[in-house]
Amino acid sequence: MQIDFTRLKPRDYYLNKLISFKDTEPVKVITGIRRCGKSSVMKLMIRHLLESGIDESQILYMNFESMEYSDMTAKQLYQYVQKRRPQDKRYYLFFDEVQRIIDWQDAINSFRVDFLCDIYVTGSNAYLLSSELATYLSGRYVEIKMLPLSFSEFISFHGYAVTEHTGLTGKPSKQISDSSGNVFTAEEMFESYLKFGGMPGIADIGLDWDNTLTILDGIYSTVVTRDILEREKRRGQRQITDAELLRRIVRFLADNIGNNVSMTTIANTLFNEGLVENSRTAKPAVQTVQAYVGALMKSFVFYETKRYDIKGRDYLRTLGKYYIVDIGLRNYLLGLRDSDTGHIIENVVYFELLRRGYDIAIGKIGDTEVDFIATTADEKTYYQVTLTMQDESTRERELRPLKQIRDNYEKIVLTLDRNLITSYDGIKVVNLIDWLM
Repeated sequence: MQIDFTRLKPRDYYLNKLISFKDTEPVKVITGIRRCGKSSVMKLMIRHLLESGIDESQILYMNFESMEYSDMTAKQLYQYVQKRRPQDKRYYLFFDEVQRIIDWQDAINSFRVDFLCDIYVTGSNAYLLSSELATYLSGRYVEIKMLPLSFSEFISFHGYAVTEHTGLTGKPSKQISDSSGNVFTAEEMFESYLKFGGMPGIADIGLDWDNTLTILDGIYSTVVTRDILEREKRRGQRQITDAELLRRIVRFLADNIGNNVSMTTIANTLFNEGLVENSRTAKPAVQTVQAYVGALMKSFVFYETKRYDIKGRDYLRTLGKYYIVDIGLRNYLLGLRDSDTGHIIENVVYFELLRRGYDIAIGKIGDTEVDFIATTADEKTYYQVTLTMQDESTRERELRPLKQIRDNYEKIVLTLDRNLITSYDGIKVVNLIDWLM
């Protein structure tokens, strides 16, 4: 087994999830957009097994993007594993980009039935995995959904350390320093995060924008050509054939993160630009848009959040919101902008809540909205996200929806302000950067 562990960086949240399912029957499936770190967390798990005393002969790692396995069939995969499995010991099987094997699920199901084994697989495209896992694996799987780096991970991946000290006022504050002892504010580091985004590979080249654009271009091109266009062609589904139209839809969604968006709105915009053929009823254009947007979500480029009527206690079918998986990818698509920071930080908060294990909805109450309702089985929190609370009219606008909610769950406003006032009528005001760290 040839694996270089020396360059691995910690992704403890995902590694601990895998550890918690170790030696259980379900297949552990790690999904996420390309280059978000799935292979690395798989290797972290292998290192954990070795450090826990598992013999190397009990571990098999195969990366199906290697030419070594390019023509392998599901039956050949089964035979390959069968020849190498240890007798009377548990076999730990790690398959990277397993969807490249046709009928891969037949081999995986056979391993689970025939061998004493613990199975881990990765896949970049939910077209091939998430939407079909229940059928492929008969429900016997757990899905670990990976995202690009959080802000805290971004700091550590790029070689910075966070220290806490007490200021002149007696309040604790955080400083960020590099290996040479240079000190940076949390705000400076956050600005870098909003510019470069959280794709792990960027840490290998440093915070250089031209090099970052090259990496992001490669990620985007691979997702579009391999995960969407080529797959549609290979499976004989011709709904998605136009790379330029797909890029226009991507740019539209990226430009409208945090806005209420309907398929009709997108279709009308594209029609006005002459990019889609439209009928009298506009139905074909809407159906086309739905197919393209669905493909983008299944490839983990965009995530959709539904609206929830807080008073009516029911989800609404119209006007959801879309968030892009990585802000750096958005900057690659649209260029660097000084405006729209409000929606950008809302995007950051959305994915941070996902990382923390929440189900998320947009809250509608009367004629106002709460940015996020974050829930788990036993917890609920309402969040508003705003650049500043300094202006009185802005403060009233952000607090008004939260004040209308009559239950006793926690209500929080996240802002870039560092105010002395930390609560308004029981509604907490928290600095966004501190919350992320």
